[in-house]
Amino acid sequence: MHQTNSIAELQHLVRTWRQAGENIALVPTMGNLHAGHINLVKRAQTLANRVIVSIFVNPTQFGPNEDYTNYPRTLTEDTEKLTKNSVDLLFTPECSTIYPPGASTQVSVHDLSEIHCGAARPGHFTGVTTIITKLFNIAQPDLAIFGEKDFQQLTIIRKMVHDLNIPVSIHSVPTLRESDGLAMSSRNSYLNSEDRTLAPILYQTLSEAKRQIEAGKSDFRKMELVYLQQLQQAGFQPEYFSVCRIDNLSIATITDKELVILTAVKLGKTRLIDNILVSLSDS
Repeated sequence: MHQTNSIAELQHLVRTWRQAGENIALVPTMGNLHAGHINLVKRAQTLANRVIVSIFVNPTQFGPNEDYTNYPRTLTEDTEKLTKNSVDLLFTPECSTIYPPGASTQVSVHDLSEIHCGAARPGHFTGVTTIITKLFNIAQPDLAIFGEKDFQQLTIIRKMVHDLNIPVSIHSVPTLRESDGLAMSSRNSYLNSEDRTLAPILYQTLSEAKRQIEAGKSDFRKMELVYLQQLQQAGFQPEYFSVCRIDNLSIATITDKELVILTAVKLGKTRLIDNILVSLSDS
């Protein structure tokens, strides 16, 4: 595996691959890699001749009271995992490379970025779409792979690519879970033993809500309130629990058939997000 923090070196390799007729996949990450990330890499390898993984803890998607400084940085271990899984190129740019002095340009997807997680974390998704646009411009991949755990982020990136005519195909991979259902996340390492025991209740609650909808329950607003209360009683600090249309994440109505239930909570000092898809037949 080749590793570089140089844009010029990355682009030289990309040109070499393209001259050989190879296509390229990008897997953007912030490091502290777990099995879910490796799953993205494996998916990329089925779709492209060459796979680039980027590791960059992006400061512009963290709020002033969030965990940018303490976010886990495990480059040595990450490099070993990516080497073992035959990644072609690891891109680890410095912050000054991505955001040179005086940089002030941002990319923002309005409306979608201001609801759900965006309401609780103003500016977060603008940081995400700005860094993803930069990585697309730098690496010029044919396709990029994202996990479905952050479903709002995935939806925003898809819309950004569509709106700006960016020639990158976006592929998603279902959320990888621990044996007890907890969605794999770099932030799970923040959970103490008591909170880790409680954490699977989040996915259990989503699954129960899905079963209720599939059984015919259609008062989504009442359901949301009930499950918010249940999560609070279980020891979480819920931010939202929302039954949404899958296409634009707007609040779902009784006529909608393709749904996603989105939720975000705090458990101790750790913020957890998760979601579950619901597809209803017309019968």
